[in-house]
Amino acid sequence: MLLDTFGRQAVDLRVSLTDRCNLRCTYCMPEEGLQWLGKPDLLTDEEIVRLVTVAVRDLGVREVRFTGGEPLLRPGLVAIVAACAELEPRPELSLTTNGIGLARTATALREAGLDRVNVSLDTLDPEVFHTLTRRRRHQDVLDGLAAAEAAGLAPVKLNAVLMRGVNDHEAPDLLAWCLEHGYELRFIEQMPLDAQHGWDRSEMITAGEILERLATRFTLTPEPSARRGAAPAERWLVDGGPARVGVIASVTRPFCRACDRTRLTADGQVRNCLFATGETDLRSALRSGADDAEIGALWRAAMWGKKAGAGIDDPAFHQPERPMSAIGG
Repeated sequence: MLLDTFGRQAVDLRVSLTDRCNLRCTYCMPEEGLQWLGKPDLLTDEEIVRLVTVAVRDLGVREVRFTGGEPLLRPGLVAIVAACAELEPRPELSLTTNGIGLARTATALREAGLDRVNVSLDTLDPEVFHTLTRRRRHQDVLDGLAAAEAAGLAPVKLNAVLMRGVNDHEAPDLLAWCLEHGYELRFIEQMPLDAQHGWDRSEMITAGEILERLATRFTLTPEPSARRGAAPAERWLVDGGPARVGVIASVTRPFCRACDRTRLTADGQVRNCLFATGETDLRSALRSGADDAEIGALWRAAMWGKKAGAGIDDPAFHQPERPMSAIGG
């Protein structure tokens, strides 16, 4: 098992497949992009599958989420999913994507064994989408969402970040649209993981503000806390249910005490927290001939040292040097 000194067990593995992305979201990276990892630095498809195998077979991981960057840019994605779907015990497999390219890959991913997807979409307005992402790919995301639903990657979940003065007025419209299409909406507070370190707490749209905006059109009833478990989203029934909306308040309402995640970067580093400032190198161990037992021991040690919380509300909080695109969300 992957335990820490506070009794938490990590059963949810987030695997970043690439640091590259085909959007340039203002809250994530600069317009010119980043210095991408070189191919020799990236884990190979076989190395990813081996590490996921160790995690599932030996360390108690039950859920695997593929992330990026943008994971659909990984050429071997379908084969990686298929190999992980054959593991025993069989983990739940999901994908977080910006949706570009999902229209052409959703069916293949479902057939390979992917269970569901989370698609990022912050606005219903193509022009606002261009402002936020610096790309004109809004329709591609809508097509990807439709393709995911048609392929049976259900429930299709939609992630949205609200930016003050840009799209924060769209919260009720986004929820109404998701209810109409049968998608599950999650609002996420903007987190200090941007490459340019431009995050400003005072400019962040908080969970409280999001709920206030939604309450102008909908009646929200808190879902019983017992049903939340280790899920990062607090959820509310919309107009009595059964439809729900979630808010992931990573900054103002941290959920560290229930965290059950471990993270693997695209270059083979274990991160025991999204906001960690240190990492454990599994790639070097793999390439120097370490066996699975040695890999597992390194991973256990990495998780054992996990802190009680991210410390994001502490004035001494230090933003990680590695941006979201390198860490995986």
